[in-house]
Amino acid sequence: MFSFFKKKPVAPEVPQVATPAPVPAPPSTPATPAIPAIPDLPALLPIEEPAQKQSWMTRLKAGLSKTSNNLSLLFVGAKIDDDLYDELEAALLMADAGVDATDYLLTALKRKVKEDKLLDAAAVKAALKQLLTELLLPLQKPFELGRHQPMVMMISGVNGAGKTTTIGKLAKHMQSNGQSVLLAAGDTFRAAAREQLMVWGQRNNITVISQASGDPAAVSFDAVQSGKARGLDVVMIDTAGRLPTQLHLMEELKKVQRVIGKGMDGAPHETLLVIDGNTGQNALAQVKAFDDALKLTGLVITKLDGTAKGGVLAAIARVRPVPVYFIGIGEKIEDLQPFVAAEFVEALLG
Repeated sequence: MFSFFKKKPVAPEVPQVATPAPVPAPPSTPATPAIPAIPDLPALLPIEEPAQKQSWMTRLKAGLSKTSNNLSLLFVGAKIDDDLYDELEAALLMADAGVDATDYLLTALKRKVKEDKLLDAAAVKAALKQLLTELLLPLQKPFELGRHQPMVMMISGVNGAGKTTTIGKLAKHMQSNGQSVLLAAGDTFRAAAREQLMVWGQRNNITVISQASGDPAAVSFDAVQSGKARGLDVVMIDTAGRLPTQLHLMEELKKVQRVIGKGMDGAPHETLLVIDGNTGQNALAQVKAFDDALKLTGLVITKLDGTAKGGVLAAIARVRPVPVYFIGIGEKIEDLQPFVAAEFVEALLG
């Protein structure tokens, strides 16, 4: 499993302990189990072999095929006229890019076609790819490990978004990056959520703080204290699924967030919202509501495979540009990967 987290570089003033060894290690053997990320590298890009990159791009294109088919086919043998722009507008709206992002892209595209004197469909398609990449680029942000000890993450989302599964996948990836992880089953209202998280914990040999019934804020507080006492790297706190319209329940999420802060100054360090990519424009409404309530630091967009609504990322970028840390296109661990704007657009428009 290749890693895709950016790690905080080891401080230079801390010397490495040199222990004489009777037999020198072979040159290919790493001196330490983890190599700090080089700050000059592009943020959040996985360190992987070309074959692995190709495999991910193949799966990403397949996952976004329903969205991309409605867009990319427009440019096959097309003439550069008002009909093409009208069809492109309809395709973007059907992909749930939203009115704001659609108007922005079409206006910018028409201006670029005129200024650069683009005469064929391939050139117009390339121009659209460039504009869409520039629009989505602010959503691309590194997820850095090692900034806090422990780093406390609060995970929220509506029921059915894939929140608990996402937590399990992220925990496994963090372990692959040498991080010690603690999970907290803060969804005390749904027994299935606790049981699901316990299964992930057993599968990955991760401790799960859980109560059969009780106050979610108390479970979260206990988890933070336990993570601090054990000297762990990451504490991930699951929370009960909430609809943005359930105002009294959203207030409870705010309470959980405040109590986490009492357990550790500055926590939670990451407040993530998990979104089902199939919900389209409703996903944008969720981002607005949860961001207003919790001040989100990042998004995880799941289930993009099989949806024709992948354009919602453009809507988020225009209306509420909360960073998209990860996107998911399947059930496997490797199907959850960092969001990279250029990769996403390439899979979308080809």
